[in-house]
Amino acid sequence: MFKKIGIYFGIFIISIITLVEVVRTIGRLINNRTPDGGINETMMVDINGTKQWVNIYGKNLNNPVLLFLHGGPGSAESPIEYTITRKWSDIYTVVSWDQRNCGKSYSESQNSTPLTPELFIQDGKEMTEFLLKHLNKDKISLLGHSWGTSLGTKLVHDYPKYYETYIGAGQVIDAVANEVALKEEGTKWAKDDPEGQKLVDKLTPGNFTVDHLETRNELMKRYHYDIASSGTDYSIFFTVFFNPYYSLIDIYNYITKVKVWMDVYNKYFTDDFFKPFSLLNNTNYEVPYYNIAGDKDYQTNHVQAEEYFKLVKAPRKRFYLMKDMTHALLFGRSDEFSDIVHDIYKNEYQSLENNASTNTTTTINN
Repeated sequence: MFKKIGIYFGIFIISIITLVEVVRTIGRLINNRTPDGGINETMMVDINGTKQWVNIYGKNLNNPVLLFLHGGPGSAESPIEYTITRKWSDIYTVVSWDQRNCGKSYSESQNSTPLTPELFIQDGKEMTEFLLKHLNKDKISLLGHSWGTSLGTKLVHDYPKYYETYIGAGQVIDAVANEVALKEEGTKWAKDDPEGQKLVDKLTPGNFTVDHLETRNELMKRYHYDIASSGTDYSIFFTVFFNPYYSLIDIYNYITKVKVWMDVYNKYFTDDFFKPFSLLNNTNYEVPYYNIAGDKDYQTNHVQAEEYFKLVKAPRKRFYLMKDMTHALLFGRSDEFSDIVHDIYKNEYQSLENNASTNTTTTINN
């Protein structure tokens, strides 16, 4: 009797697992279709002595190319970013890139290589040169989020001939000044809150230890300024579940390896690492400059970003402020963010009055 029940139960479980995998396979196949007249390529690219993962997706090969630079450093977003970046794929050929030694680019063989500013800058340059040749383009555009804005502004400053537009989301102006500002804001949040003040007192803006980073995240979470507090306008579970580029093994590796690669990254990221990326004395751009910020973003201080924007000299520039938004930006309200990207595209490629965009700030209400 019990043996039969066990057999039936086993068959039931196997049937459920099989059904789930069939549904997942169908969803992944649908998501992996190449648009008519477009492109959907996934590959490992030889970059600066390593293999680094990219996906290239777009609905029209004649569209301009947009390279997305994820945050962190080391916060690969490939499990979810396809559902967000594809919202721009009608106007751009979008390149998603897992930077060295994280996400699908992770390899234990890279762990012994010191992570230096020069290394990341060279990676970005080589990835750009690969895309220019592979997609037969004279220039590409960059969209950076968080750490990606530091890498992106450095690339457009050092190699302007490669780029036609720069878009920063959650722009970092200066890493140390950003942490100083966070501590100042945290002091205001923690007024009449002794537990919160203990967190503020643990912050060390001039010394980027792991303890400092963990404390700043805990502080923002306590007062609902953390990246997760904005929520999302899509299902993270189903996005990962139907990811066409992630097998179940890939998902398992991502979950189990994320702490490993972050431990590797954290060994190198002191305040000295970020000094070459400071923008405090670097306000001139040879390419159009666009900035998207959240009015509740203190992970990368939105006030500093807006003050810096006023000093920027560029062929064209525009500042977009998303209301009631933390550092999540493109992940929190991806449709709204996509609308902004489309507005930037229109301004750059369709408007006959581009100069009207100079010194413009646009507030986006939720």
